[in-house]
Amino acid sequence: MVEIGHFALVLAFALSLVQTAVPLIGARTGNARMMAVAGPAAITGFALTALSFMGLAVAYATSDFSVASAWENSHSLQPMLYKITGTWGNHEGSMLLWVLILTFFGALVAAFGTNLPEKLKANVLAVQGLIGAAFFLFVLTTSNPFARLNPAPIEGRDLNPVLQDFGLAVHPPLLYLGYVGFSVCFSFSVAALIEGRIDAAWARWVRPWTLMAWIFLTGGIAMGSYWAYYELGWGGFWFWDPVENASFMPWLAGTALLHSAIVMEKRSALKIWTLLLAILTFSLSLLGTFLVRSGVLTSVHAFAADPARGVFILAILTFFIGGSLALFALRASALTTGGLFQPISREGALVLNNLFLTTATATILIGTLYPLALEALTGDKISVGAPFFDLTFVPLMVPLLILVPFGPLLAWKRGDAFAAAQRLMAAFAAALVAMLVTAFVLDGGSALAALGAGLAAWLVIGALTDLAMKSGLGTVRSASVMLRRFVGLPRSVFGTALAHLGLGLTILGMVGALGFGTERILSMHAGETVKISGHTLRLAGLYPVQGANYTEDRARFELLGRNGEVVGTVSSSKRFFPVRQTATTEAGIKTLGFSQLYVSLGDEGTDGSVVVRIWWKPLVTLIWLGGVVMMIGGAMSLMDRRLRVGAPARRRERAAAPAARPS
Repeated sequence: MVEIGHFALVLAFALSLVQTAVPLIGARTGNARMMAVAGPAAITGFALTALSFMGLAVAYATSDFSVASAWENSHSLQPMLYKITGTWGNHEGSMLLWVLILTFFGALVAAFGTNLPEKLKANVLAVQGLIGAAFFLFVLTTSNPFARLNPAPIEGRDLNPVLQDFGLAVHPPLLYLGYVGFSVCFSFSVAALIEGRIDAAWARWVRPWTLMAWIFLTGGIAMGSYWAYYELGWGGFWFWDPVENASFMPWLAGTALLHSAIVMEKRSALKIWTLLLAILTFSLSLLGTFLVRSGVLTSVHAFAADPARGVFILAILTFFIGGSLALFALRASALTTGGLFQPISREGALVLNNLFLTTATATILIGTLYPLALEALTGDKISVGAPFFDLTFVPLMVPLLILVPFGPLLAWKRGDAFAAAQRLMAAFAAALVAMLVTAFVLDGGSALAALGAGLAAWLVIGALTDLAMKSGLGTVRSASVMLRRFVGLPRSVFGTALAHLGLGLTILGMVGALGFGTERILSMHAGETVKISGHTLRLAGLYPVQGANYTEDRARFELLGRNGEVVGTVSSSKRFFPVRQTATTEAGIKTLGFSQLYVSLGDEGTDGSVVVRIWWKPLVTLIWLGGVVMMIGGAMSLMDRRLRVGAPARRRERAAAPAARPS
């Protein structure tokens, strides 16, 4: 299987060259048969890449340590789940997963783009093939996952203990589906520049792919945040780590692209800007790949440390970003401009949305790259952390969040801001109450927490207001008619409301955890109790546990009720992996409603005590629940008939049979 997988990877690379050259020439010469090669080549390329990935997965599953990648990142005693997820828990395997997902999206375009214009489809798949060829070449020359060892070692070196978690099974694939999904938007943009034609139909074809990538990237970021929260034992959900920023920047740009494509589809406006955003969003995905895979960053997320790989990815980055922007500079002036609209309109609100999102993306980009540039030029090392991003990113987000509920309530082309504000009076009242209550509970301790609570309430009630108004609230007296109108609303309306509501829930979770959370650090003996925010925990004892490939000292805590009875348990532990000679902290978490008790163990004392760090985190689960709600909102929009992959809905043909007159 290893040799078959390696050979399939080489064939997939050769086929990607065919997918690039033949349809592109066919589109230039008008040869339909050459353009038709694109679809089968894309689907076959995906099948070959899937076979290659399967070959690597089999090597990991069977503990074939003659494969260097498996030897470095697996162990015969590892649970099977971590053997499989270890396939992409390293640089070589993760890059193979990257090209697998890239070819998967190309195959989806080939399979579901049947109603695309022939020339556009050929150009899109050709660009997609070119991206694939570059990354196939990178994998084969610098990151071969099938490299052999001779003689084969008897045992492997084990997977990084931090990555031996279920989150690894979900986080990287979701993140890559988001990263690579934007390659389709990029390919559509370059294809439009090659053809010199862009219109509302183009936006309708692009928008479902943008939505799909945005949904997956949202899930990947949320899962990565939760994984860092419970696995690293720090108790935080976001650290402004450069690698976290690398995934957050494409998400912000992709969100801007999503809203810009709506304006282009509905009003044929912002054409050139939407095209540029599609290029920049995937460019940021490529930049994220460079940061993680080049070795320029030191992070728990980063894999590669080989300069040759960094130079190769930098060359790919320069070629695709520089080439696409150069093509944009040459061809953008030939594209027709979009329609006009008034500043106070839904289009105007979406333009402001784009302005804030792209500026926020730029600030994060500067904060992430400036230390790297400074070190490269002067050799000085500096750290840009949370204070910089809090001072630059948060002020940009506040006005954006205030504007969010207005957008769906404004009319296209010319809106009435005063009428929209009147409809949002309930949301404004809820926001004011939330701010006052938060300020009262915190005794005026944090104006930022009060503002965050108000913004969360504003977004949640604002999203519900949009649904209520579109259902006829205030204009329709009959409840049954309102219900029918509510049920009959387009799914994209529900999707928009859910996405905005989910954003509000996430902000509320952040406010609860940061503004109302409490922390205690103390040394405890078995039998001792500790109180935190009205909850009582008792350390029942420390117990040794033997795992599959680790040993563990597990502390069992009992959550006591008002009368001293045990109402729940929390287990926290320190694990030691002998092969890697690495220790990890496994946090103990007890979920109570939307809040959590979080227990992390420190070092053991010579007197039998253990250092314990306990947090009470109110509403913290809303952070990730909001992410799930946003994903559901994106999925609802994707299911809208007008936005399904494959885009424009086919019109029903009316059969008009002429009546025959009797002779």
